[in-house]
Amino acid sequence: MTDDTPRLPDHTVSLNDGGRVPLLGFGTWQIKGPDAVRATATALETGYRHLDTATVYGNEREVGRALAESGVRRDDVFVTTKCPPNRAGRELDTLRESLELLQTDHVDLWLIHWPGDGSANTDMWHAFVEAREAGLARAIGVSNFDMSLIDDITKATGAAPAVNQIEWSPLLFNAETLADHRACNIALEGYSALRGGTLEHPAILRIAERIGRSPAQVIIRWHLQHNVIVIPKSVHADRIRSNADVAGFSLTDEDMATLDALGSR
Repeated sequence: MTDDTPRLPDHTVSLNDGGRVPLLGFGTWQIKGPDAVRATATALETGYRHLDTATVYGNEREVGRALAESGVRRDDVFVTTKCPPNRAGRELDTLRESLELLQTDHVDLWLIHWPGDGSANTDMWHAFVEAREAGLARAIGVSNFDMSLIDDITKATGAAPAVNQIEWSPLLFNAETLADHRACNIALEGYSALRGGTLEHPAILRIAERIGRSPAQVIIRWHLQHNVIVIPKSVHADRIRSNADVAGFSLTDEDMATLDALGSR
């Protein structure tokens, strides 16, 4: 009899506010209703300790329910949610609504979901700093921002984002982007890692076949070895477990270089 229990990585990355975040998280974009409860519950049962949701996903209630019913201590789970820029001027009310839906008194990370127009980013960032100071969000960050926008809000408030969540995969790899975030001590978090043709790319398939792993596991492992946060999502229990089973192998330097090179093609 073989043991098919997933071997989850325990990798974390330090944030610039002194906290730490698990590099492997569970994403919930486009997962709604009962599916969101079941998928999140499966992720927690599997061992994920990082959940990612957002106001616009419309599933914070379901994610919160799954966490509350899981038996896992709240303090053992890193919870992220996001505020859209059309809530500018109502940021704290939006966060309090999220907290109520999530059944918690704080989130571990709160992100501006995408850039707004004009002064919206700076105005929102002031409110985010206020939320952190009030203990409603332990860390604050942004999503879909470029470095110039990050510089703007940092200079305006004196507070740099802890995280920038952007679309990221081997096909989108950019060494300069990664280096810029590290130079500013901002953790890079990738989303949509398993989309955009990555699972069918010949180079990824060759590596996966050689080491006896799935293409998704190769891509997730690539993120971990770059110290980039990754939040794969699925509603299928077997895939949720498989995506977490990435602690029992590593990619060679040659594998990493091959995958990195896909971003320049």
